Amino acid sequence: MLVVVSPAKALDFDPVTPPLPPTVPRLLDAADEIGAVARTRSRADFKKLMKLSDALADLTYERFQAFDVSDPESDAKPAVFAYAGDTYRGLDVAQLSAADLDYAQTHFRILSGLYGLLKPMDLIKAHRLEMGTKLGNEKGADLYAFWGTRIANLLSEDCAASGGANVIVNCASVEYFKSVDRKALAPDVLTPVFKEEKAGVAKIVSFYAKKARGMMARYMIQNRIDRPEGLKDFNEEGYVFRPALSDEKTYVFTRLVD
Repeated sequence: MLVVVSPAKALDFDPVTPPLPPTVPRLLDAADEIGAVARTRSRADFKKLMKLSDALADLTYERFQAFDVSDPESDAKPAVFAYAGDTYRGLDVAQLSAADLDYAQTHFRILSGLYGLLKPMDLIKAHRLEMGTKLGNEKGADLYAFWGTRIANLLSEDCAASGGANVIVNCASVEYFKSVDRKALAPDVLTPVFKEEKAGVAKIVSFYAKKARGMMARYMIQNRIDRPEGLKDFNEEGYVFRPALSDEKTYVFTRLVD
């Protein structure tokens, strides 16, 4: 069983000494192709494509001009330590032991617009490229066309190799999981949904849902969960599994809020 999350726009590239040796992304040749396309785009292009401020457009342009996969270790950091958004606050990598991270190498994956699919210890360079970006390339009008079935094929291989149930636990956003061609994907997909309940009404609140998806990923890693039934015991920060709201494809968790 494999858990999959989105990357994050927020990055932390402060130096770190990871407890495991870093690894190299397996789809690095494809990242090189995307980088070559991105290097042809102007600051104004990035500003329009991703609705960025002038400062962020400049930074994105400069990073792609310097992007070089021939030296993957230079100015790079393991992905699980480099991403710093809401999901990664929930994941809280500082709580993971070396044994946990070793387990995560075969049971945890990060989707990426630039790198396709990442293991937690895969080295990445600072970048910004959301999966939904309409970056035209020789395969089509956007990154979904570029990646085609490659991410789904690799996920299928990784899930089969992970042991346990042949199930992918989708803790990614809709934007990112759309990059997984479901027709080409061999495993079943189970999606946890996290809702905040107030006055008898339960609804998704984006900030909390993103953090909870990271907490679920950490729960799976630390407890070595390899069957869907094991997810039902997740109860961090007040979340409770709601069988009446769930089905075999979607597990709903709610918590009471003031």
